[in-house]
Amino acid sequence: MLHRFKHDISTIKAPELFTWPFHYEPHVLSRLAAREVQDYLLLHPEWSDEISRGKMFGVLVVEDVDGSLGFVAAFSGNLAGRNNHDFFVPPVYDMLQPGDFFRCGEAEISAINREIETLCNSAEYRDAKRAYESAEAEAMAELSRFKTVLKERKLLRDIRRAEGEDCNTLVLESQRDNAAMQRLKRQLKVNVEVCRERFETLNARVFELKELRQKQSAALQLELFEQFGMLNARGEVRTLCDLFASTPQGVPPAGAGECAAPKMLQYAYLNNLKPVAMAEFWQGASPRGEVRHHGSFYPACNSKCKPILMHMMEGLAVEPNPLVMIAPRDPEVLWEDEVVAVINKPCGMLSVDGKSGVRSVEQWAKERYPQATGPIIVHRLDQSTSGILILAKDKDTHKALQEQFIKQTIKKQYTALLDGVVASESGRIDLAMRLDYDNRPRQMIAADGKRAITEYKVIGIEKGRTRIYFYPVTGRTHQLRLHAAHHQGLNAPIVGDNIYGRACGTAMDGDDRLCLHASMLEFSHPVTGETLHFESLAEF
Repeated sequence: MLHRFKHDISTIKAPELFTWPFHYEPHVLSRLAAREVQDYLLLHPEWSDEISRGKMFGVLVVEDVDGSLGFVAAFSGNLAGRNNHDFFVPPVYDMLQPGDFFRCGEAEISAINREIETLCNSAEYRDAKRAYESAEAEAMAELSRFKTVLKERKLLRDIRRAEGEDCNTLVLESQRDNAAMQRLKRQLKVNVEVCRERFETLNARVFELKELRQKQSAALQLELFEQFGMLNARGEVRTLCDLFASTPQGVPPAGAGECAAPKMLQYAYLNNLKPVAMAEFWQGASPRGEVRHHGSFYPACNSKCKPILMHMMEGLAVEPNPLVMIAPRDPEVLWEDEVVAVINKPCGMLSVDGKSGVRSVEQWAKERYPQATGPIIVHRLDQSTSGILILAKDKDTHKALQEQFIKQTIKKQYTALLDGVVASESGRIDLAMRLDYDNRPRQMIAADGKRAITEYKVIGIEKGRTRIYFYPVTGRTHQLRLHAAHHQGLNAPIVGDNIYGRACGTAMDGDDRLCLHASMLEFSHPVTGETLHFESLAEF
């Protein structure tokens, strides 16, 4: 599994610190190793169809006991129906081996699925379900028809009452109609209940089997996760269940421990190999709804890998988190009065306090305006996005400004530089999006997401890049970044985008920032009603 470099690496200096896996610039040795993996994949055309649909691979540069450098490689999940191939490191735990408890457990769950399918497809079950649904539909139709008749009778009574007919007679007729409605309801309810009881008697077994399947599946997953004993550089072992116990979800997500990075580190520790540098890269098409670029490097995922890798890196000399190292300058105050402040947020500064320890606008504002009451931050910009932000100095102002955002009466313009040429001069992107739960904080295009609308206007083309104005109609997280990068959007990621760009996790062509700037904001003053207009030039 340990491979020696085919390239001459005698003049390349190994890094002193191991790769921080969640935001990194791949070391040249990692890039060379990745190229050799890509060359190896070309020797296996039988895998090409599967890889073309998209798969993550990883390389780990290691030092052996003699001090020589080499590398190991891995793929996430399975490849060609297997989790073990000669060129790549083996899985941390092989759940696909014959006779393994996991395969036996899966067979039991499959048997439950077959029983459920047999019951649901039986003539007796289908007939009972159809009869129940028909009885409900017919009861509703019959009640609707009778209500129409009673309504017509009431209208006639109203006319007769206006003409002077005896009220006692009309009241008696009304009472008879109400009684008839109650009798009909009771009769229809009896008919429906007979059909419902017959169906639910049959469906009770289906429900029981589904509950059993859910319990066995959950127990099987937990038992599987207990088999993953993850090592770190100190030789300490912790199971996946233990590692995820303190996370918000409390249990490992499906597929935890099967990504490339933990597999490679586990192999290195088991074989006395010292981890030197690591990188993961994507091969093939982008997954549906997501943004992945063939051959680009990506940071490790937070939901599946972060709790694992934070443990596995203990005992290693690791690069500091570059996001924590950022020390942005203070915001520039563009304008302010007694209740409102308009500032220019620098790139690298958080809008609100976070766990990383990076200085935020919220922290700065509390220091500058100690007498401010209520929430100060009205809206947010990503940490990497610079530009205009509105701050509120009291609770009523905050509420009034937020109402303007909710009603979409605030005008916003962003300036961006895109990695690619956008053919159309202007347009509108309407793509629903939601959180990619397995790769937080990444967002993805999804039909079940929230509607997101972005209008745009191209300013010009600069050496194969597009300078553009964005006018977001909605304000979803990462909306402009995803709409720019996704193939259903502009298919041109924002320059410097370390999440959706063509070289995610790295700076591109010397760019050390996300080229996205909130360049114009117009709103009504919450007290005077005056229209306030502010502009800020982008620094890129």
